Amino acid sequence: MSKIETIEKEIESLTPDEMIEFRTWFMEYDSEMWDRKIEDDIEAGKLDDLAEEAMVSHKQGKSNEL
Repeated sequence: MSKIETIEKEIESLTPDEMIEFRTWFMEYDSEMWDRKIEDDIEAGKLDDLAEEAMVSHKQGKSNEL
């Protein structure tokens, strides 16, 4: 049995209250991982081209205020 299959079986055995607790934990964990990945990509310059493109579009009046 793979690690993922083991985790799936464990999740399936959770009580409703445990599932709520797990969901809360996982959403926070996933959000932190996403933030960390974005920060790493920014530091590595992987988003520089997108940022430049956005700035050019903004200067050309192709953006809207939120």
